[in-house]
Amino acid sequence: MRKASSQSVSPQLSRRRFLGQALAGAGMLAVGGQVLAGVNQATRALSGMGDAVRRNRFFEALGGGLLPPDENGVRLPAGFSSRIVARSSQAPVDGGSYAWHPAPDGGATYAVPEGGWIYVSNSEVAPLTGGVGALRFDAQGNVVDAYRILSGTSQNCAGGWTPWNTWLSCEEHDQGLVWECDPFAAGQGTARPALGTFAHEAACVDPVNLRLYLTEDKGDSGFYRFTPGTYPDLSAGLLEVAEVLGDPTSGRQSVVWHAVPNPNPGALDTPTRNQVAGTARFNRGEGMYYHGGVVYFTTTGDDRVWAYRTQDDTIGIFYDAALIADAPLHEPDNVVVDSRGYVYVAEDSDDLQVVLITPEGVPMPLLQLSGHDDSEITGPAFSPDGTRFYFSSQRGTSGESAAGITFEVVGPFPNSDLVFASGFDTRLDT
Repeated sequence: MRKASSQSVSPQLSRRRFLGQALAGAGMLAVGGQVLAGVNQATRALSGMGDAVRRNRFFEALGGGLLPPDENGVRLPAGFSSRIVARSSQAPVDGGSYAWHPAPDGGATYAVPEGGWIYVSNSEVAPLTGGVGALRFDAQGNVVDAYRILSGTSQNCAGGWTPWNTWLSCEEHDQGLVWECDPFAAGQGTARPALGTFAHEAACVDPVNLRLYLTEDKGDSGFYRFTPGTYPDLSAGLLEVAEVLGDPTSGRQSVVWHAVPNPNPGALDTPTRNQVAGTARFNRGEGMYYHGGVVYFTTTGDDRVWAYRTQDDTIGIFYDAALIADAPLHEPDNVVVDSRGYVYVAEDSDDLQVVLITPEGVPMPLLQLSGHDDSEITGPAFSPDGTRFYFSSQRGTSGESAAGITFEVVGPFPNSDLVFASGFDTRLDT
């Protein structure tokens, strides 16, 4: 959710200059406390991972900078193109009864066994008019159906995909809950109060250790984990909040977890983030995503991306705009990680970019919206085969919640060579 920002918008020319310097390897970048070479070095380091030609083509496209806006107002690298798949208040399918919801926010995709896929999207409006909508695509990428999978909720911001193919929709207000939804048919989600009552932002699942992680959108928010009593049943379990032992700005630190005494406080009770002494404070926890044993999450208030490592319970700063001269990413919000480990972060406002961060921590702009000055980018997600990238402009070009626009981008993404033989999304390690 967008808040008032004190961050000034840097000129676009400086963004392009930063990218050109990175690609030329001219100089060094201090990222997350480490000195990193430019993107060419990062690309060479990845050359042993297979399909180097595709990745080099991808980085070469990004290295050329972003072209002028296309007919949809999207600035993209050469070789990429966009289309609009849905607009708020309009039916995505001719003759369809479901008008795409206002203020589209967090999203994810799901493979359909008989071919095609589904993209789900939250609606961040209040009170009691939010929820979740879904677009169904056939195997050729045509939108063939649209329907609602959650109604009557408030400020549905981000959320998270589950390995058992449900969507966790998070309400971002003090009495907010997580709702578990079935993306595959119209219906009504189920509240999961065991995951806590607070200003939820996002959730993700660690399918190895059978836990969930959650962020909270407050200036002094907590970082939470949930262990189901019987995985993957989310009706009961243990909610904990993190304490960080040491200063994470000085390097990776250990995390200890404490049970939250009252996971469901009322409006007059002590909030979950204030119930445990020593709770680590984060400046507006936002989007999060699990990949390869790491939980990535963003904090919009201080322009950071964090990396929590599940194998040894340690946390560090993966990206910090304050350590990068003319940093391309500010106000990080929703996040998705592709099958190669590249992290894609949407900006809450700033200059409305999606910025890719390589596994080594090198940031590179992927796209930018033009003419959407009062909006924010939300809902980044890849189609299950990695060939298509979805995102929304939450308030479109008018700045009104009922004017959201949902886009699809195609191009030489580095994970687009993968084949998901099972027919289901396998982004999460199992």
